[in-house]
Amino acid sequence: MRDVQTGLPFYEPVADECAVFAAAHANGLPLLLKGPTGCGKTRFVEHMAARLDLPLHTVACHDDLSAADLIGRYLLKGGETVWVDGPLTRAVREGGICYLDEVVEARKDVTVVLHPLTDDRRRLVIDRTGEELAAPRSFMLVASYNPGYQNILKKLKPSTRQRFVSLGFDFPLAEVEIPVLCRESGLDEARASALVRLAGRIRGLSGMDLEEGVSTRLLIYAATLIAGGMTVDRAIEAAIIEPLSDEPDVQQALRDLAAVIYG
Repeated sequence: MRDVQTGLPFYEPVADECAVFAAAHANGLPLLLKGPTGCGKTRFVEHMAARLDLPLHTVACHDDLSAADLIGRYLLKGGETVWVDGPLTRAVREGGICYLDEVVEARKDVTVVLHPLTDDRRRLVIDRTGEELAAPRSFMLVASYNPGYQNILKKLKPSTRQRFVSLGFDFPLAEVEIPVLCRESGLDEARASALVRLAGRIRGLSGMDLEEGVSTRLLIYAATLIAGGMTVDRAIEAAIIEPLSDEPDVQQALRDLAAVIYG
């Protein structure tokens, strides 16, 4: 959704994160965003790319993502073998932003490619073509990960983490989250406030088999369903309870919690 006044992707600042992003870009520094799933990291990057008028190349990292997926490869086209740039190479050539979402999920050879771009060299070496690209001043590398999902097999090394300026993200306070729900879904403030109260209770739970509390993204889904005419109970079931857990006992506990809020 875009802000009708600015035309930018809508993002509601929580603190000084926009100023930190702009300062990192102005000084040629890479930026690492740390925070739980669905708290607004991707929307924040989209907002800042539009605000700085820079092309944005977003990569959703996964187990099989290799350095070649980022840099590029030779492909057969029309009977010829041609080189095709990957998203990281395109961002460097254009002087745009390359955003690696959940970078910790990528294969380990990816970090080898990123290191020369995250220090004073600001270089991208393409071994297959023999090129060495100097990143223009406007290029920026942004990565994100969720510290709560790290384990011993998938952990961002300190040697990589310390190459970035970092911003910590969390779920917003109620006074920020309620207007976001209203704006994104069209739901009225009273019903949006009840959803945010429910989210606060779920996020405050301990001793329950939940990897994370309910995300702002899921709240927007629930609010959208309610604004579209779905009953509150059914919307909460579909957009909050089912996505959060497969365990019947946990699901019932969440229903009981919702009943307290909406009772």
